[in-house]
Amino acid sequence: MSEEKIPDVVDPTMEIIENEESAPVNYSDRSLAELADMFMELARNPERMKMNKEAEAIRSAFYKNLAKEKAAAGIPDTDSPAADAEAQEDGQESMAADQHAGDADDSVSENPFAEIERGFKALYNAYRKERAEYNRQLEKEREHNLELKQAVIEDLKALLEKQEDVNATFPEFREIQNRWRAIGPVPVQSFRNLNDTYQLYVEQFYDKVKINRELRDLDFKKNLEVKTGFCEQAEKLAEDDNVIEAFRTLQKLHEQWKEYGPVAKEFRESIWDRFKAATAVINKKYQAHFEGLKSRYAENLAAKEKLCDQVEEIASRENVSASEWNTLSKDIEEIQKQWKTIGFATKKENQKIYDRFRAACDKFFERKREFYAGYKENINANLEKKIALCEEAEALKSSTDWKKTTSQLINLQKQWKEIGAVPRKKSEQLWKRFRAACDEFFSERDKNVKPENDFHGNLKAKQRIIDEINAFQLSSDENENIDAMNDFIARWQEIGFVPFKEKDEIARKYKEALQSRFGDLASKARRSRYAKAPKSEKERLVQKYLKKEQDITTYENNIGFFAMSRNSEPLIRQMQERIELAKKELKELEEQIRELENASDAE
Repeated sequence: MSEEKIPDVVDPTMEIIENEESAPVNYSDRSLAELADMFMELARNPERMKMNKEAEAIRSAFYKNLAKEKAAAGIPDTDSPAADAEAQEDGQESMAADQHAGDADDSVSENPFAEIERGFKALYNAYRKERAEYNRQLEKEREHNLELKQAVIEDLKALLEKQEDVNATFPEFREIQNRWRAIGPVPVQSFRNLNDTYQLYVEQFYDKVKINRELRDLDFKKNLEVKTGFCEQAEKLAEDDNVIEAFRTLQKLHEQWKEYGPVAKEFRESIWDRFKAATAVINKKYQAHFEGLKSRYAENLAAKEKLCDQVEEIASRENVSASEWNTLSKDIEEIQKQWKTIGFATKKENQKIYDRFRAACDKFFERKREFYAGYKENINANLEKKIALCEEAEALKSSTDWKKTTSQLINLQKQWKEIGAVPRKKSEQLWKRFRAACDEFFSERDKNVKPENDFHGNLKAKQRIIDEINAFQLSSDENENIDAMNDFIARWQEIGFVPFKEKDEIARKYKEALQSRFGDLASKARRSRYAKAPKSEKERLVQKYLKKEQDITTYENNIGFFAMSRNSEPLIRQMQERIELAKKELKELEEQIRELENASDAE
């Protein structure tokens, strides 16, 4: 097996893995000042010439954040980062930086971001200029190394053409090999062709030059020892859990392997197979690691896309109340915490998904700011409305027109409920003021209440009827029992309204007493009342209309009574809803009665 045919072991995914393994730093959440400080720190690093990717990432984040902050402050972004990114020659960059510095001395910009931007530009231009000079020197050095190695090859070629004694030729060959190894790297595009040419002449030297077998065997032995050492190192690397570092070290071993000449023919195939086997193990682990990375990055991307969907859904919600904004803000903060626990996606997707997430969060908080800007205006307007209602209630509190003023105050209470929130510091104070005016009126009204409106007296009267029913002794004459029962019913119905809170309970006791005492007679009495129901449709509708009117009066009286009690807002609201519904039903009944009357006239 000819060793000049050694295949490249550099995996095509090497560059991807190296880029992916060093997780990209997210600079977009840093402030302008922090980014400027980070760049200054980078510019002082002894390894700064190898940190170009970090420098460009910081610069990109700086100008992106600068554009955002300028937009938020309403300042036009006249300086184009793209123009700066495609800067001309270093001399022109230096002149531009000097020109900016001169401008800064002569005038003061109204742009609050101007100074930090000028400072950052100066830092970046200085770094860019230094790196350009470094790259020129590096390229110059590589070109020089190329010339040196080409000279070594020429010397090796000339050595092959000599027909001198091996004792003179072989030491010169050794010196040529040492010179070759001592020379540094050459331009990448020249490496393969140069190395292949060198290896070809080395093989020819061993195969064609008539040298002393003892010297040749000694050289073969030395090469075998070195290459055996390479195999041992490779086999040890195959057991290393750090597959990235193992792979990188393996590349160096392969480069060194090529630097040494052949071994004895009987060992050439076996030593190469051994080295190749260890290489295959490392490559396999390396590829598996790469596949695992791709799988993990895909999972991270899917998890981040899910969080983006959640934030975008929250950010697009409509008709959100103040309390809901606060709740949703906590939800967003929780999602942001989850985001930080998820690892990176691929380098290609990582910035895209972050920009999407950042945009959704920004949209949410911008809408929240807009809501509270309008919310503040609304609560101030509501404050003025409630102050006006307080003044109206205070103007009515001394009125003795009980019925009219009751209706007016009830209407004011309804308006109060319809008005939205007011500033928290004013809310309780305003409510107490409004409630005090209403309570003063209703207190005076109740002192002058008519006997028929004595709700507590009515409650006592109805309780007495229930007691009489429970104490009543049935006779053997069913008609007498029915007359007694009807008397109880009539007396009960003549009694006015009771307090609203007691209404259902007293009605339940009354029904239970009737059922317990009179049993089936109560059912007969109900059937008897149904038998006396109006016969015509018009009579039925008129009776229903009158009943609705009576219900409305009852509801209005109940509202006046509730106003005297604390924590009665739900009851008042319920009564108001019933009044609105009853008025709507009254209107419908009125239309139905009118239709019946029109139909009767047509006949």
